[in-house]
Amino acid sequence: MKLTPAQQDRAAGVLLGQAIGDALGVPYEFAPPIVAGDAFMAGGGLGPYSPGEWSDDTQMTVCIAQVSATGADLTTETALADIALAFYRWRHGGASDIGNQTSAVIARADLCIGGAAIDASMSKFELGIEWFHAFEAAATEYAASHPRSAGNGALTRNGVVGLTRLGDRAATAAAARAVAALTHADPLVAASCVLHAEAIRVAVTEGRLDIRSGLDLLADDERDQWREWLDQAEQQDPKSFSKNGFTVTALQAAWSAIHHTMPEHPTPDHVDDALQLAISIGHDTDTVPAIAGALLGARYGVSGLRHDWRRRVHGWPGLTAHDLIQLGLLTAAAGIGRQIQAGNWPRVASMLHETRTLAVPLPADPDVVLGTEADLPRAAELRCDAVVSLCRLGKGDLAPWGVARHLEQ
Repeated sequence: MKLTPAQQDRAAGVLLGQAIGDALGVPYEFAPPIVAGDAFMAGGGLGPYSPGEWSDDTQMTVCIAQVSATGADLTTETALADIALAFYRWRHGGASDIGNQTSAVIARADLCIGGAAIDASMSKFELGIEWFHAFEAAATEYAASHPRSAGNGALTRNGVVGLTRLGDRAATAAAARAVAALTHADPLVAASCVLHAEAIRVAVTEGRLDIRSGLDLLADDERDQWREWLDQAEQQDPKSFSKNGFTVTALQAAWSAIHHTMPEHPTPDHVDDALQLAISIGHDTDTVPAIAGALLGARYGVSGLRHDWRRRVHGWPGLTAHDLIQLGLLTAAAGIGRQIQAGNWPRVASMLHETRTLAVPLPADPDVVLGTEADLPRAAELRCDAVVSLCRLGKGDLAPWGVARHLEQ
């Protein structure tokens, strides 16, 4: 399997779309509902977060993506160990906020290990395996002792899982179940993640939104109930899904917002309309648009996401839109056996190869300067306040301008 440019654009949009939905909804979490269309990246929320900063939802997704970008099979003990250890380290070294169930499971896992995991003599692999088994036990125990253990915390970090095996729907579903189970052992959580991941895989590979595409991947006794829940999402007012801390209602809310804003002829305006409606539902206003944003990014790609949002979005651990694009592309490519090697975009600091400068004014408009990539470091000297590049750039090439002012297409 080889990805077309359009499929690459859509794969690159998954994490970025999620992060945009997350950051857009941050200011309104658990606050009185707002009118659809009034949301903007104001920051604040439970962090508090700076304007455009994503929350714990995308922070945990990054933990997964840093493992999936290597091409690791997320159903293996080794990969799950790496994710579990990343979750633990994030909880104690980067989490600006955390869901109640995830927090309880990590705390219980910490108690299970009782300090053994910080033994300096242990290898990273041994350390990770300890944490994987501790997470597994803690999640199972939590589900057994809490009747309402199907929270939305696994679903909201699930977007990147849909990129892990674009050519294999069964493997994608297995990965969704395995990663969800690290903190959420309830079967409803696994099913919601399977549906979400498969819908993302289909959106990237086929360019269409279909939340029912994964129904056949569920157990026989789950399908009818989920079909009914998805029908409700399309038939009922999106605002009826305001109790969206539950994984089922969270997926219903996200899909309802997407469905009720679906244009007859899909255009990128759908992204804005759907995210605004998702936020106006209320309650968990970063999580629902994050779930929806991953789907919308998978359908419309980076090129379909608003420029101002792409410039502003950022978050732990010091990442920007460029980094999310990179993680998405690396995950998608590695999952189909086409790893992007170091030295190739986007895994390269600089893409500048031309050494000849040009920098001549456009005859029809002297305020427009035509140049080569060798002129890029001279942009300030040439009094250019904007640069349009027809070739790819590395992150290091953006230093004179700052990545916050950079758009990747």
